Amino acid sequence: MIIMINGAFGSGKTSAAEALQPLIANSMIYDPEEIGYMLRKLLPERCREERERTDDFQDIELWRILTVKTAKEVKQKYNKHLIIPMTIYKEENFDYIYNGMSEIDQDIHHFCLTATEETIYHRLAKRGDEFGGWQYQQAAKCVEALKDERFQTHIVTDHLETSEIIELILKQVLYK
Repeated sequence: MIIMINGAFGSGKTSAAEALQPLIANSMIYDPEEIGYMLRKLLPERCREERERTDDFQDIELWRILTVKTAKEVKQKYNKHLIIPMTIYKEENFDYIYNGMSEIDQDIHHFCLTATEETIYHRLAKRGDEFGGWQYQQAAKCVEALKDERFQTHIVTDHLETSEIIELILKQVLYK
């Protein structure tokens, strides 16, 4: 099984993934951000293609490719259910990764945690992110893009505790 937990920065993805992982037997958290951090170190901006020279590692084509290939290898080697927290709102990347994960395991679930911009800003401040920093700058476009139907199943998190989000995910995943 693969459980993708998508949403804007500050929507509760990581908290949900960390709370969910102990409740899903034989599971692990697989975080594609780590692949992005690695690629930033391996590929200085001057080495990247022109369109990849942005402040978002998801614009590096190898990121989405390695996200799927690494997930496949991890799943085959360790035979674990993957819980994947990530902010992925760009259609091309989402389609590539979702379709790739579907080929790895047909038992795939995608949840998109949504919240208002105000809630996102409040959560970013609460966790100590720098006001006006990169995550703040992404909020509006993430909130808007993630409203799209392709990002179903939406869970509105503005007034939910992590435990309530987990309960909703578990109902869909374990009791379908």
